[in-house]
Amino acid sequence: MALTGLDIFKLLPKTNCKKCGVPTCLAFAMQLAQKRAKLEDCPYVSDEAKAKLAAAAAPPMRKVAFGSGDARVQVGQETVMFRHEEKFHNPTVVAVSVSDKLSGQQLNERIERINALQFERVGTRIGVKAAVVINESGRADDFVRVCEAVSKGSSLALILVTQSLEAMRAAATKLAPAKPLLAAATRGTAEAMAKIARDAGCPLAAKGESVEELAEVSEKIKAGGVEDIVLWLDAPSLREQLYGLSRMRALALKRLFRPIGYPVIAFGGGGTADRQSAAAIALACKYAGIVVVDTIEPWAILPVLTAVMNIYSDPQKPVQVEPKVYAIGEPGVDSPLMFTTNFSLTYYTVESDVEASRVSSYILVVDTEGTSVLTAYSGDKLNEKSVAEAMAKHSVDKLVRHRKIIIPGYVAVLSGKIEEATGWEVLVGPRECSMLPKYLRETWV
Repeated sequence: MALTGLDIFKLLPKTNCKKCGVPTCLAFAMQLAQKRAKLEDCPYVSDEAKAKLAAAAAPPMRKVAFGSGDARVQVGQETVMFRHEEKFHNPTVVAVSVSDKLSGQQLNERIERINALQFERVGTRIGVKAAVVINESGRADDFVRVCEAVSKGSSLALILVTQSLEAMRAAATKLAPAKPLLAAATRGTAEAMAKIARDAGCPLAAKGESVEELAEVSEKIKAGGVEDIVLWLDAPSLREQLYGLSRMRALALKRLFRPIGYPVIAFGGGGTADRQSAAAIALACKYAGIVVVDTIEPWAILPVLTAVMNIYSDPQKPVQVEPKVYAIGEPGVDSPLMFTTNFSLTYYTVESDVEASRVSSYILVVDTEGTSVLTAYSGDKLNEKSVAEAMAKHSVDKLVRHRKIIIPGYVAVLSGKIEEATGWEVLVGPRECSMLPKYLRETWV
């Protein structure tokens, strides 16, 4: 059980030196207990106290990394139950399974299709981050063969799934440099699996049918010398799985129950691609660090990746694009010039509709600290002054000769002020961005 603030205070030097940035040792102890300070901030704490306080100072959920080089991913180290409390730190890793029953062309095609599950959304690359090799054949040689094929044919991180000690030992030994995640140790195999993981230098998943069993298995793995652990709750239904994962999150973060203080891997189940997609999104929300699906349909994977991107974006820091002039197509001196804000979703929506118009144009992006048009206008971040400054900064007068600028229809009220501030003729564009193609083709003069 985690130490209380008073327990920690008893182990501190009690000098009240303030070198930690806190007025008293008691206040510092309280901050340590709440995970708001680091033990190394105290310059006089003894080595004995450091050892005793290590557990109290550690994050409530351990960070676990697997994969190597560019394929390396990390999960865990979360500190809050809900995103609005702070933010979530390490996005859910979306992984796709590969059966070791596959061979030849079928195996190569599946690897290629998994590799292709990469997309671009609002200027950010999102995609599948791991491949999961499952020992469905029950044979060690087939398992090793497919593991090696996936490792050679893909740049993704690897997760190796087998209950066979023989298969796991052989695959982990071969692929140790790639640092795969090994899954999974059970109550009966925890000690042996821990030895394999320790010898290979790989993280290990603990598998159990209940939260209590997972706590027991994780403690056995830790006693076996493996610190990097992932939890696999093998619940009989999605409902029970979601309830169990929520309970585990609360135990780790609210109760600081260390045996459950690890990231979670969850399997999206079987069934149709759309059912797998829905289950994976639910699991990412509550609170899987790794979600494994079987489908390789892009239309089923993209919603999962989009959901993860949305969940793990910082709610206090909007996704932004660089404020500058963007050329869409091949615009010239007579091409339309319009402006929008640097909120990423707003810009890429405008960009998409301008591209759809087939009218080469310039888009001036005004810095509104990542807020949308109406939000920026309401907060006085989008006004005639900010627009005029952006026009001058990016020398739009050298790009076009017509001295006309199209403004968003929702801020038509600014048209007169912008004309006075810039000397340019203001054209009020449509209120809805979807009407831009028609406007540019039919109204722009």
